[in-house]
Amino acid sequence: MEISIIALPLIASIISGFFGKYIGDRNSEILTSLLVSISAVFSAIVFYEVIINQYEENIVIATWINSGSLEVNWSMKIDSLSAVMLVVVTFVSALVHIYSIGYMSHDPHKPRFMAFLSLFTFAMLMLVTADNFIQLFFGWEGVGLCSYFLIGFWFKKESANAAAIKAFVVNRVGDFGFALGIFLIFYLFGTVNYSEVFEQIPTIVNQKLIFLGIEVNAIDLISLLLFVGAMGKSAQILLHTWLPDAMEGPTPVSALIHAATMVTAGVFLVVRCSPIYEYSELALNIITIVGMSTAFFAASIALVQTDIKKIIAYSTCSQLGYMFFAAGVGAYNVAMFHLFTHAFFKALLFLGSGSVIHAFKNEQNINKMGGVWKKLPYTYVLMIIGTLALTGFPLLSGFYSKDAIIEFAYLKGSTTGYYAAGIGIFTALLTAIYSWRLIFKTFHGEYNNQDINIEETHESPLVMLIPLILLSLGAIFAGYIFKDLFISYDGTINFWRDSIFFLEPLSEKHPPFWFLILTPILVTLSIPLSYYLFVKNKKLSEQISKVNDPLYQFLLNKWYFDEIYDVLFVIPSKKIGLFLWKIFDVKIIDGFGPDGISSFIKKCSLKANKFQSGFIYQYAFVMLIGFSALLTFLIVK
Repeated sequence: MEISIIALPLIASIISGFFGKYIGDRNSEILTSLLVSISAVFSAIVFYEVIINQYEENIVIATWINSGSLEVNWSMKIDSLSAVMLVVVTFVSALVHIYSIGYMSHDPHKPRFMAFLSLFTFAMLMLVTADNFIQLFFGWEGVGLCSYFLIGFWFKKESANAAAIKAFVVNRVGDFGFALGIFLIFYLFGTVNYSEVFEQIPTIVNQKLIFLGIEVNAIDLISLLLFVGAMGKSAQILLHTWLPDAMEGPTPVSALIHAATMVTAGVFLVVRCSPIYEYSELALNIITIVGMSTAFFAASIALVQTDIKKIIAYSTCSQLGYMFFAAGVGAYNVAMFHLFTHAFFKALLFLGSGSVIHAFKNEQNINKMGGVWKKLPYTYVLMIIGTLALTGFPLLSGFYSKDAIIEFAYLKGSTTGYYAAGIGIFTALLTAIYSWRLIFKTFHGEYNNQDINIEETHESPLVMLIPLILLSLGAIFAGYIFKDLFISYDGTINFWRDSIFFLEPLSEKHPPFWFLILTPILVTLSIPLSYYLFVKNKKLSEQISKVNDPLYQFLLNKWYFDEIYDVLFVIPSKKIGLFLWKIFDVKIIDGFGPDGISSFIKKCSLKANKFQSGFIYQYAFVMLIGFSALLTFLIVK
């Protein structure tokens, strides 16, 4: 059964990809959705066994690499951490597959799309079930490749191609650091297997290495190199620029990338490597700083965006920041808890936005919507549920996980912990404001679309609504049901066991009461505030934007990261490439190489060809010259 979890999506991808035109669009959709759904059921069974019977297993499928001292197996590591990821990945993926049947109904390439979705799922499952860094890297690159296929699925759109290339290139930067980290691990330990590496970590705590001419602590270097890879995949600040552009792909792709696959890989990597990070205080502090910076940075940009999918994309970036600074303060279990709850409400919001886009005939600008809550009643209610969960409204799933992150950051008692907690609270307020801004501008107020009559807008079909309903149940109840299992404040439940390593146990204390109620109060007050700003008195929000125009433009242009990267990297790279192509390659290499030789031979041939005139006197003249030259040579000699 365990092997079937990863095998079924692969089989679905192969059949739909290679035989889709023979079995037809409908059969491809049904087959891929069915097989991934079965995989989700099997994952739920494994998750149940892990909870009830403390089931753990390491299933070796085949020997992958056996060269000298390096032995790498293709295997399935089943423990608490991988079981959680299996449920998240397969459940969300199954619902995205079903949703895609309705959303992609008019696309002429449905079998190819479903094949890519299933392959994406397989690669992510390979990643989370790995018991070694090589298999992890294989799945890591697999999700990167599939993201390229899916983001650029509508390849006739220039913007989609550009976004796919951007995602691929930016992730290569992070992957380079990740690969260096794996090389260093093998260099130091002679193995890439998790269990063997983690056992030896205490032996190198004080070991020094020379890296780029600088003496560094080996454990710090390993941790930071691995984290560079995590930054790329999980779109943390500096390596985040690919994520908003990834919205060029179909909406189901956005939901899958942002809720269950790819972006969660970085968080999973840090948590899986907790036996490494626990010995590196430097790396944990950097993770905390990067995480809290990303959380605030992305939330500030989302405040002014007008594309419905990009707003939700920046919210993903922000929530990933929460997960990272939770891991940075040592609360790995809380980071996984937020990853778990986030999967439900983020997939719900993305698929809900897809339903809105579907109703507006591919329009994504929230300024061109409004006043349709009665026309899209189910989508409206479901998106409100997702928004409440995202903002951390009391008793919904995001409330339990996000507040727990802020609490543990405060309880860390360090300077970075207090800063993270403060920024976490402020970012929660920003999250609530931009989330309700999206809801109110999309569904309330006046109808603002001049191209589409409001009567033409319609609710999505049932095949698109059912996944939303199921996700809404997770968004409402997942936090309450699993909070004691995942966190266990009193330490009585040891769900994670050896899958997460704590050098020191987490604090069992609670912050002051005022601190506990601060975030829920701010989140609740943001609802009437947002309604007033974006529905009742829209002129006030416009006036605020005009008065603070430099700040508004700064946020609208996403802190000018793309422009800075263009100046520093993109434009110089293009100029260097153009020089190497036109001067070095064309004029020097080709000019003196194949083109030069061929040109010389061609010219000689043309000259020689003129002697082939057919006149005997010319041939006699040439023979005479040749004879004279030979005679002269012999005489001189």
